[in-house]
Amino acid sequence: MDTASVVNAFKAAGLSRIARNVERLALPSVRIVASVTDESAVPPGNSKLGGLPDLPSGTAWPECKGMPMSFIAQIRLSDLRQLDPANVLPSTGLLSFFYDAAQETYGDNPTDRGGWQVLYHDGAAGPAPLQRLPAPGTLPVAARFKACSLSFTSEWTLPVDPTIDTSDLKWTDDEQSRYDELYGSFPTPADRTAIHHRLLGHPNTLQDDMRSQCQLVSHGVTDSADPTAAALLPGSSDWCLLLQVDSDEHAGMRWANNGMLYFWIQRRELAAHHFDGLWVILQSE
Repeated sequence: MDTASVVNAFKAAGLSRIARNVERLALPSVRIVASVTDESAVPPGNSKLGGLPDLPSGTAWPECKGMPMSFIAQIRLSDLRQLDPANVLPSTGLLSFFYDAAQETYGDNPTDRGGWQVLYHDGAAGPAPLQRLPAPGTLPVAARFKACSLSFTSEWTLPVDPTIDTSDLKWTDDEQSRYDELYGSFPTPADRTAIHHRLLGHPNTLQDDMRSQCQLVSHGVTDSADPTAAALLPGSSDWCLLLQVDSDEHAGMRWANNGMLYFWIQRRELAAHHFDGLWVILQSE
């Protein structure tokens, strides 16, 4: 699906007025399809979900509160070159994602920082040897996920609440209703029940918009009525989705009540290839 197809979908839904502003709503993403495989079938450094991480020699397995974290995924960025024409992501290297094995990190408290880690091996000094780390003995069995090979495709995404970014369009109740119907069947009706792993784009939001939460909580604010919140909230628009991981029974992943795990990053930090300031949110149904 290209941008013209997205515009046509809006027009077919009776949203011709909004279709003129579709570039403010639709965002490209990289859809990830995971297939369970034998760990030995995935060469070191290849993209995968679950299994065991491949890290540069000497890198320790990340921990949270003295417990090893769950290994979530690693993405070989060269796999995405054709799917990221705007070069939002680094073009080379390996991104490795880890998260609190106890799943007690929801991203709603400033003290949650440290409940995740994203490691970026840029490979700038050459192809350093990667070692496949064995799972620490203290990592709970339930926090060890099945290895899955990954395939990638481009996909357009829409926000669950379009009025946040286009409030100036003064949406009518009818337009909002039509949009909700369109969103519920986009990109296809059958896709709504599928597993949604993705990089970039709009998240498949299960609760509230997460950008303001990332902005406030990462700055130590938990109450939007806090006097400092007003000055911080304009920065919410700088946050973008880096990785979304769905509950996936095939991989043995379940986030709370069939929820999703979202890794968020500020655009300027992503452009600088800095991955230390991410914020992670777990939402569930």
